[in-house]
Amino acid sequence: MKPTASLFKVALLSTCLLGTSAALAQQPPAQSFSDLNMPSAEVTPHPEYIKALARTAYLWGWPMVNMQNRHDQITQAPEPGRLGGVLPVAPRGQIGMLADYIEPSQRFIACPNQDVVYGLGFFDLDEEPVVVQVPDFGDRFWVYAAYDQRTDQFGELGKPYDTKPGFYLMVGPNWDGETPEGITGVIQSSTSLANIVPRVFMNDTDEDRAAIQDLIDQVVVYPLADFDGEMKTIDWSEAPAIPNPSDSGGGGETQWVVPENYFDQLGGVLDAVAPLPGEEAMYAQFRWLLDLAERDPDIKQVLVDEAIATDEEVIKPFLRWEHNGRPAGNGWNRSTNNAEWGVDYYDRTGTARSNMFDNRPNETQYFYTDYDASGEQLVGSNSYTVTFPADALPPVNGFWSMTMYDEAHFFADNDLGRYSLGTKNTDLQMNDDGSLTIHVGATKPEDAPESNWLPAPEENFSLYIRAYWGKDAILDGSWQPPAIEVAE
Repeated sequence: MKPTASLFKVALLSTCLLGTSAALAQQPPAQSFSDLNMPSAEVTPHPEYIKALARTAYLWGWPMVNMQNRHDQITQAPEPGRLGGVLPVAPRGQIGMLADYIEPSQRFIACPNQDVVYGLGFFDLDEEPVVVQVPDFGDRFWVYAAYDQRTDQFGELGKPYDTKPGFYLMVGPNWDGETPEGITGVIQSSTSLANIVPRVFMNDTDEDRAAIQDLIDQVVVYPLADFDGEMKTIDWSEAPAIPNPSDSGGGGETQWVVPENYFDQLGGVLDAVAPLPGEEAMYAQFRWLLDLAERDPDIKQVLVDEAIATDEEVIKPFLRWEHNGRPAGNGWNRSTNNAEWGVDYYDRTGTARSNMFDNRPNETQYFYTDYDASGEQLVGSNSYTVTFPADALPPVNGFWSMTMYDEAHFFADNDLGRYSLGTKNTDLQMNDDGSLTIHVGATKPEDAPESNWLPAPEENFSLYIRAYWGKDAILDGSWQPPAIEVAE
C-alpha cells in the first residue's frame, strides 16, 4: 500500500521538528545585553547616517523632554497659585487647583477641557514621595490622572475605580521607605518625575459652582513629611496669581521642546527613564550618538540641524487630526492607546504635540476632526449642524462634551464665553424626535436656539468630542460620532 499524502506531511513535519531541535541544541547560550558589542565613538560615520538616527531619537524622546521642561517651569512657583492668573501651579511636591473652568487665555496645554475643574502638580517621587488627598465626591464624576515621564498613566484614582476617600501615597520606582499608618493606598510611578492632573466634573451653573467649592478645597497634595492624618484644605478661590515669565510665542501652545537644545537634554532622559523591555539597544544607539557629538562639534551641529528639521517636518503636522489615532467613522478619528502608550511611539509623540495629558481609554475616549462630512476643512464662515440621533448621544457613565478649537487647539474667544456643549449644559433643547442638533459657526443661525449654538472663529477650526467613562459602545468602537453637515 502506498503512503498517503497525510502520512508524507506527518513525516516531513517530524523531520523539520527534529532538525529544529537539533539546531537549537547546537546554538550557543543566549547572551545578556551587557555582553553584546556596542558602537564605538571613535568611528567616523557619514552625516546621512547621523541624520537618520538623530531623527529617530528626536521623535522617540520628544514627549519625555517635553515633560521635563514642563516640570522645570511649573515647579518654579513660589507657592500654590495660578500662573499668569489662569494656570494651576505649585512648587515641587505640591499641587495647584482652579476654582472654575480653565480660562481661554492659558497656553500651557493644548486642547483644554471646559467640563471640569482642573488641578496640576509635578513631583520627584524618589526624592520626595507625596500624599494625595481624596475627599468624598459622592456621585460627582472625578478622576486624578497621574503620569510618569513617558506620559503613561499610573495608578487608579477616580470614580471609574470606585476609589474610596482617604490619603494615597505616591512614590517613585526606587522608594523603599515605610508607609505610615493612616495611608489608604500606595501608588508607584515607573519614573521619579511624575505629575498629576485632577479633573472634577462641574455643571455650567452657578448652583454647581457653589456646590463644588468645598470638595475641590480638599484636593490637596503635599510631601509625605507633612502627613499628619488630618484632611487639609486650601481655599482655591483665593489662590494667588503668580507672574508668568514665559511667552508662548503667539497663539499656540508654549514651546516646551526647543530643537536647538534637545540633544543637550536627551542624555538626562536616558539616565532618568529606565528602558522598557526591548529598548536597551535603542538606548545604546542614542548614547553612542551623544558620545559622537561630544567628541565632534560638526556632528553636534548635524544633530541640531536635524532636530530643527524634524520638528518642522514631523512634529508640527501632528496638529492635524488626520495624523492622530485611527478612523472612527463619519470623518472623525479616535484616540489610540491614550496614556497607555507602551511602545506606540507614533501616537505618544503625536498626542504630546496635539493634546498632551489624555486620560487612558477606559477613563476617556476622544474623537476629533478638522473636516466636515464632505471632507472639506471646517471654517467658521460656514454654518454646520451636528445632529445626534435620538438615543444616540455618546453612551457614557460619566459625561460627554463637544468642544470647538482654533487651528492651534485652543479656545477662540466669543461673546458667550462658550467653548463646549454637552452634559454640563442643562438648557440644551432637543428636537421633536428626541435628537439633539448642535449648531457650529461664527454666526448663530436665525432658527437655532442660542443654547445649542457653539460659536466658532471666522477662520479654520476643529471639533473634539470627549466621552468620559464610556460604556461598551464607546470602548469597542461601535458608537460613531455624527456627520458634520454644512447647513443649507
